[in-house]
Amino acid sequence: MKAEIIPVGTEILLGNIVDTNSSFLANQLPLLGIDLYFISTAGDNQKRLVDTLRRAWKRADLIITTGGLGPTQDDITRDAISELVNERLEVDEKLWQELQALLRRYLGEIPQSNIRQATVIPSAQVVPNRMGTAPGWWVEKDDHIIIALPGPSDEMKMMWQEGILPKLEQRATGEVILSRVIKTFRLAEAKVDEMVASISKLSNPTLATYINPDGVYLRITAKAKEKREAQRLIAQSEEQIRNMLSPYIWGVDDDTLGTVIGGLLRAKNRSLATMESCTEGLLCGTIANGRESCTYFKGGLLAACDEAKMACGVDVAIMDEYGKESIQVAKAMAEIARRNLRADVGIGVGGSMNADTNSGEAFVGLSSNKFEKTFTHRLRGNRSRMKQRAVYAALFDLRKMLLEEV
Repeated sequence: MKAEIIPVGTEILLGNIVDTNSSFLANQLPLLGIDLYFISTAGDNQKRLVDTLRRAWKRADLIITTGGLGPTQDDITRDAISELVNERLEVDEKLWQELQALLRRYLGEIPQSNIRQATVIPSAQVVPNRMGTAPGWWVEKDDHIIIALPGPSDEMKMMWQEGILPKLEQRATGEVILSRVIKTFRLAEAKVDEMVASISKLSNPTLATYINPDGVYLRITAKAKEKREAQRLIAQSEEQIRNMLSPYIWGVDDDTLGTVIGGLLRAKNRSLATMESCTEGLLCGTIANGRESCTYFKGGLLAACDEAKMACGVDVAIMDEYGKESIQVAKAMAEIARRNLRADVGIGVGGSMNADTNSGEAFVGLSSNKFEKTFTHRLRGNRSRMKQRAVYAALFDLRKMLLEEV
């Protein structure tokens, strides 16, 4: 079965919101053995949306729309599907009564425009929405399936899990497509591609590399009739990749450097504190965002200016001798964070970033009762990218030290 996803909304085209729904659905479809070939975004214009649906009708068996199911005039997904399949929209009285009861309970009033959400075409099966007022549709016609899902992500995911996934599972082809993402740091994409060249030539599983702020990712994708066989194919390639890239691999799939660091600290029963300057709180936020971070993260100090560094305890003589942003200052910051917040491990990050040349340096200091280390990293990109790279480089340094710690 071939699928196409059509996210609907001018706000997506204008960049006002990020389309996370398509990403979620694109991860779900391979688990059912459904091939996704296209994602086509359409704005709130019925003619253009109908044209987009017609193109999808010609090249896909399954069409999934997200958004455009609200009560306002620019919510035109129902109208577009109606035009596509040449069926007339009519109010479903039972659905309208249920919707009125819901609106009365939560809003105390019934806006008449909400009646649009109770209109259906004859071939549409209504998919309930437990979290909102926009029911979805399941339409079958001429060997095609059209699924209309609401735009809000939480509503869309719940409707998918409860109302759509069970129906699609009954129609699965018997093939499954599984993927595994291996995450690396400190290697250029071209270098990674060279190192895994022998594996990337395989047709099943396939291997793709792509760049993220926290390193180069390798995605292994296997297709098989049974899940166990697909897992075996992926494991085989993963073992080969680990043999080639082991020193640079820091995680897989949904891992983040923050959660990986948290897992290591918990396993070693160690606590962490941070102090940073040029990264403007990003280091602290990245670590604190980890699940159960309160069990291992004592907190972070943000020294946005030189006076703050001195107030926290950085010796002015060190800044005068080596520079206000230097490896020696980063080392002092790590020691201060560990001491002041009573943590087992301290990490200090400073640096210089030149927006005119899109280049800079990050200085990292690590401090514990078992080790003291410092690192310098060259940075490239705009200021936001350099801050990200500085944080990820620091966490990768910390991960390496924790793994080597005896």
